Amino acid sequence: MKKSIPGAPPKPTKAELLAAVDKTVPDVIGPGLKVLFCGINPGLWTAAVGHHFARPGNRFWPALRAGGFTPRLLAAHQEHEMLQWGYGITNLVARTTARADQLHEEEFAKGGKLLAAKVRRYRPKVLALLGLGAYRSAFGRPGAAVGPQEEHLGQTQVWVLPNPSGLNAHYSLEAIATLFRTLRLQVEKGAL
Repeated sequence: MKKSIPGAPPKPTKAELLAAVDKTVPDVIGPGLKVLFCGINPGLWTAAVGHHFARPGNRFWPALRAGGFTPRLLAAHQEHEMLQWGYGITNLVARTTARADQLHEEEFAKGGKLLAAKVRRYRPKVLALLGLGAYRSAFGRPGAAVGPQEEHLGQTQVWVLPNPSGLNAHYSLEAIATLFRTLRLQVEKGAL
């Protein structure tokens, strides 16, 4: 039997997962962050338990640790600890779906405008959007690639990192962690 992490919410039931459709998950955010990580939208598991990147198999928390952003591996329910190190989490689209491909182009466009306003309000040094296709759709950048973007939102540098979902077979955990580490080193050097 798998050992549970103290304080972790229990595994959601099938009924709880089904009831999570269209729910939202509160941001983990504050003014002046070093990096604001931005997921595409909450998945059912995440919304059911109320914590970002909570589904087992999502590689966000391991990549964050392997990239050197946190001194230890955090569990999703420990997400607010990120604030003490200057990191936060939000989503491009607030609405929960089973898969990101269930979102509509209009939702990405609206989400991009809302995200830009949020970034201008909180002024993180870097916005790290986790999903190349989502970034391209939300900001009308069809030729964008993973990495730093020429675009800024106010004074905030925009980076695109791979979607850490376990469904993203294009990137291994090691490849995602390497890209996270590259971003962290740039932030630490003040090169942004």
